[in-house]
Amino acid sequence: LGADPVKLVGILYRGAIDSVAGARRHLRNGEIRERSHNIAKAADILNELMRSLDHAAGGEISRNLLELYAYMQTRLIEANTGQTEPPLAEVEQLLGTLSDAWRAASPALPAPVPEAEYVPVSCTA
Repeated sequence: LGADPVKLVGILYRGAIDSVAGARRHLRNGEIRERSHNIAKAADILNELMRSLDHAAGGEISRNLLELYAYMQTRLIEANTGQTEPPLAEVEQLLGTLSDAWRAASPALPAPVPEAEYVPVSCTA
C-alpha cells in the first residue's frame, strides 16, 4: 500500500507474469477453473496498467504501451477460449521483456526471484 508508483508498476508486472505462468501450469494439468482464474487476474492487472498510463506526459510511449496491453489482453482471451498455451507463452514473454525494461530504467527495483519448483518436505526420515 505504501509503494511508490515506480515500484508499484514493477509489482504489477511481476503479478501478471506469475498469473500467466500459473495459467500455463493449470492448462497443462487440465485445471480449467484455476486456469481461467489466473488468466482473469492477469487481465485485471493489464487493465490496471492501462488505467495508470498518463497519456499527456507519456506521449507516444504511453500510446504504444496501451496498444501492447490491449494486444496482450486479446491473446489472454484467445488462450482461455481456445484452451491453448502459445498465446500464454507469448504474453508471458512480452511481460517479461517489459518487466526487464522497467527494472533497467528503475535501478531501485529488486531483481525477480526465480520461480522454484515446489518439492514437498517429508516429515518422516
